[in-house]
Amino acid sequence: MSNDKNNFDGDLDVFVKKLFGNKKQQKTVHEVPKTETNDGETAFEKKSKKAPNKINKDKKPVNMKQWGASAAIITAVFAVLAIVFANLYVVKENEYKVIRQFGEVIKYETEPGLHIKVPFIQSITTLPRNLMTHDMTEEEISTGDKKRIIIDNYTIWRVTDPKALISNAGQLLNAESRMEEYIYSALRTEFGQTIYDDIIDDENSKRGNINDRVTERVNELITEANLGIEVVDVRIRRTDLPQENEQSVYTRMVSERQSIAQKYLSEGDAEKRSQEAKTDQEVQVILATANKDAAVIRAEGEAQAAEIYNNAYSKDPEFYSLFRTLESYKKTIGDETVIIIPANSPYAKLLSGQLQ
Repeated sequence: MSNDKNNFDGDLDVFVKKLFGNKKQQKTVHEVPKTETNDGETAFEKKSKKAPNKINKDKKPVNMKQWGASAAIITAVFAVLAIVFANLYVVKENEYKVIRQFGEVIKYETEPGLHIKVPFIQSITTLPRNLMTHDMTEEEISTGDKKRIIIDNYTIWRVTDPKALISNAGQLLNAESRMEEYIYSALRTEFGQTIYDDIIDDENSKRGNINDRVTERVNELITEANLGIEVVDVRIRRTDLPQENEQSVYTRMVSERQSIAQKYLSEGDAEKRSQEAKTDQEVQVILATANKDAAVIRAEGEAQAAEIYNNAYSKDPEFYSLFRTLESYKKTIGDETVIIIPANSPYAKLLSGQLQ
């Protein structure tokens, strides 16, 4: 019986069950009483003889070594694929990919596309390639006339040499910090040579020239330090006064504006008086000319009238005398006029109707 258990017939499951047995079934199986048949054999023995165990000898045995080799190959392939995918990287149009080997920068990629690095010994650092804006902190600076002002400005810059940036600045934040130091140094120099009024004057402001000079000077300092960046523009957003100086400066500005307004008013009054005098003079000239022309016309008219009178008087002197008398009455006699004349005077007779 023991020899049958130790023989392997090609079926692994059957072999294991024969070798170890089914413990669960062994626990639940009860002894069945033997019943003898007519020929002296028990029913269990008959059943065992009728259904003997068949061994499938056509099934091939499992090759454990081949199966283990296949599993190892599949695992290695997956490991290689995982390492390859882990070391692939994509370069975008607006960024640099800096490749480091044992911490040292060996190259950087700028061409967009898919690239691969050496596993385990190389690492990737990403830097922006587009223009960037850096809002600088407010700084208090002295002007050329010893006045304190607060400067608020911003900077537009970009990375031009990633290898130099990482080698000399370490990272992007360090490059920004050093750039900010250079900008404030240049601003102090420029504002120290400019008076306050030229800075705040909107009409004749010199901020544009200051921005250009500061940008040029900062790029010179960055080139000397080889930071691998470039400042495109430096712009002053706002200039303000310290809190303790605002009131005094505002008072002075109001006084200056009032003096300027008074100057304009004085100049306006002077111009007004000048225009009035000029107009009066022109009016006097026009009136004098008109009076002269009127006098000439009047004299000519009187001369013509006198000539007409003379011609008329010479034709009928008595009528002229009567006419003159009537005209004198019109001018001398009114509603309340009292005339005392002799009764025998021609005038009295004429008034009384005693005409001859």
